[in-house]
Amino acid sequence: MTEILGARPHPAVDPGLAAWSCWTPALAPDASAVAFVSDRDGSPRVWIQPLGREAEAWPVDTGPEPAADVSWSPDAGRLAVLLVPGGGEHTQVWTVRPDGGDLRPLACPAGGSASFVRWTGRGGILLVAEVSAAGRTEAVLIDADTGGREVVAAGSLMHPVAMSRDQGRLLLRRGPRGVRRMYVADLPTGLPAGRPPSLSAGLSPSLPTGLPAGLPASPSPGLPTGLPAGLRGGAGSGLPGGGERPLLAELPGSTDHGALSPDGMTAYLLSDTGRDRAALIAVGGDGEAVVLAERPDAELDRFALSADGRRAVLLWNVRGRSELEVLETGTGAVRPLPPPPAEVVSSIRMSLDGGQAVLAAEGPGHPSHVLLCDLATGGYRRVAGAGPLGAPAGAEPVRFRARDGLELTGWLYRVPGVQAPAPFVVYLHGGPESQSRPTFTPLFRDLLAAGIGVFAPNVRGSSGFGRAFRDADNHALRFRAIDDVADCASELVRLGAADPARIACMGRSYGGYLTLAALVTHPGLFRVGVDVCGMADFATFYARTEPWIAAAAVSEYGHPTADRDLLRALSPLHSFDRLTAPLLVVHGAQDTNVPVHEAEQVLQAARAHGVPCDFLLFDDEGHEIRRSANRVTFVRNVVGWLGRHLTAPAPPRRSA
Repeated sequence: MTEILGARPHPAVDPGLAAWSCWTPALAPDASAVAFVSDRDGSPRVWIQPLGREAEAWPVDTGPEPAADVSWSPDAGRLAVLLVPGGGEHTQVWTVRPDGGDLRPLACPAGGSASFVRWTGRGGILLVAEVSAAGRTEAVLIDADTGGREVVAAGSLMHPVAMSRDQGRLLLRRGPRGVRRMYVADLPTGLPAGRPPSLSAGLSPSLPTGLPAGLPASPSPGLPTGLPAGLRGGAGSGLPGGGERPLLAELPGSTDHGALSPDGMTAYLLSDTGRDRAALIAVGGDGEAVVLAERPDAELDRFALSADGRRAVLLWNVRGRSELEVLETGTGAVRPLPPPPAEVVSSIRMSLDGGQAVLAAEGPGHPSHVLLCDLATGGYRRVAGAGPLGAPAGAEPVRFRARDGLELTGWLYRVPGVQAPAPFVVYLHGGPESQSRPTFTPLFRDLLAAGIGVFAPNVRGSSGFGRAFRDADNHALRFRAIDDVADCASELVRLGAADPARIACMGRSYGGYLTLAALVTHPGLFRVGVDVCGMADFATFYARTEPWIAAAAVSEYGHPTADRDLLRALSPLHSFDRLTAPLLVVHGAQDTNVPVHEAEQVLQAARAHGVPCDFLLFDDEGHEIRRSANRVTFVRNVVGWLGRHLTAPAPPRRSA
């Protein structure tokens, strides 16, 4: 076994590898500037770009830790910043003035994680989600000026989503992946603006515990009692008011995002309950639900509601590309916006007056950048970020049938100028409820420059194609998703794109798991494999991941006790006697989502079976590679490793 530890990057040749990106932009309340996160100086941090002519952007000093999100306070006096200490998974909420002064922590739970939801619109009050080390979430109102705190809801598998302007009504999401539900909670009097730091804890011990109605404690009947810590799923409502009311409770499906009208009487929900594709549904105070926007050819990816509640911008996922529409909530009128000047929009927020939207957008030839959209004219203006670099090859959409007849899709990146079958990488996304889309991916650019094509498929379980497709890999159906990977390789050969003797399989997170599973299920099909922070054994994953991640994963993968035999059969580590392909394993030492123990097990098992296995470890990264220098190291080592294996003559096949 060779370990690639502390490898240093070579000077970047492809400008895409050195290009900087911008994410999560937010407009100042007076629309005079935009704040965003960017890695333009090597590590993600907050920048502010004034919107006047020829004005220079400046970085906001939030310390040495990477930033992940930013939001302006309603009076523009402060920023809420999401920081990622050590590049790991335990995020924290801090506040700072736009000039970098008065940097202070607001939410840093010991051993846990925090994220901000939104400013409530009254003074400097911020709605925050805090997750403890044990996996219990608290919805907390925090006064950014004084540090005062009030807990307004708590429970497992819970996330606060929105709050009314008077802070008297709260929208909460509860439940595991794929079966989430929204609840409206009435708070007794709301939190007055500027309330002093002597805020009460807000938790009532007399309220009932247990799951809300309609959400069982286990994903299937007959589960044993005495579940492992963090997997009981109890909501433990803990509301200081009169409890919670479920929304869309009687319908199958999941509701993942939402917003409240200013008075809190209408909940706007992004949901696929009662339908296959996610739509925008409004639920009034009487509980009546009305579908405001729905498309048979697309899923609603996200939406942004104006501060006065009169307008929403809808972001649709249309077979992987983004389309935008404007909805007038009072009349229900919907009008399309012109196509954005990039394939994929990953973030959208509205100006305070509802006249503009600020977007983060990207494409294969354009790093993520900030666009300002005039909602009246539909005009777009790039206000921050690097310019287009040009795609080395177009992202070609592909549709084909899996062996059981299910339609699969993907994005094919052919090596420019090559007509004959070429070396290829099948690249599998994470999630599994994620999606391969035509985004800016430096790894793909460098692979193509090295003469290696890329196919980024959406196997069953991917998002963007409806609830039935997303759920088509749950539990024992995962064996079919593993076969989908083999069908992807067959399709590349059928198309004449790939040399069947020089196909690699690679994936990140769940895609890393799927890579390992495909290698041991279909030995000899792939020349080599690259596993980036993937799970190898569901038993050790459940035992070592964050408690809230484990609890949420039961509906997707199965229960570690009730489904022990199934999970063992699905765990590639227990079939490494069938592994024939050399491996490169990549992981971040700070990863608590998929702990590095998974990589260590892969290395040990591969070596025990005589399979070559190299290791690339990043000491200062977690589940994501956030720092530019580490990204260069990652891309250079992966491309070099694949190039050595895929361009050399095929070695004699080991017997399975």
